[in-house]
Amino acid sequence: MSTEVTPNPSTEVDPRSRRREITATVVDATLACVLLLGVYYVIPFTDLSSGQSLLRLALGVGIFVMVLVWQLRRVTRAEYPVLRAVHGLAVTIPLFLVAFAAVYLSLSLGTETHFSEELDHTGALYLAITIFSTVGFGDITPESELARILVSVQMLLDLVVIGVVVRLLTTAAKTGRRNRPTGSADV
Repeated sequence: MSTEVTPNPSTEVDPRSRRREITATVVDATLACVLLLGVYYVIPFTDLSSGQSLLRLALGVGIFVMVLVWQLRRVTRAEYPVLRAVHGLAVTIPLFLVAFAAVYLSLSLGTETHFSEELDHTGALYLAITIFSTVGFGDITPESELARILVSVQMLLDLVVIGVVVRLLTTAAKTGRRNRPTGSADV
């Protein structure tokens, strides 16, 4: 005796709506990343002291935490929490990387001895990404004690971001799915 599950039309999303939601999520996340990178590339780095670099780091981490909390709330209340969680990752991870890239750029422009080479916007972003991904090609290395400390802080926070942030967003998506009204569709 085989039991066949017949789909309940009230709980399924039609393929067109599913594609529309996925497309909207991809477009929104892409636009958010483009805006974030655009802001990063036009930030003037005029005060380049080490103190200002540390202030930029504190500000960047503070903004990251605020955006993460906001994204978690949006995930738990979303009609499509899994898509909202993907969007949350697509926004928070680049924000985290840009925050560190801004600090590395500020340090590099302030004193050329912080890194093995002078960094521009792209070089600083590249360094933040290679540290995050643990690739560490070795082409750009921290040379000063302050730069080594900041790179070490990023490495430790990378573990937190990868483990805790992904877990928080996954849990929020599960909570959002449980809190949806019965019969609502899932994308």
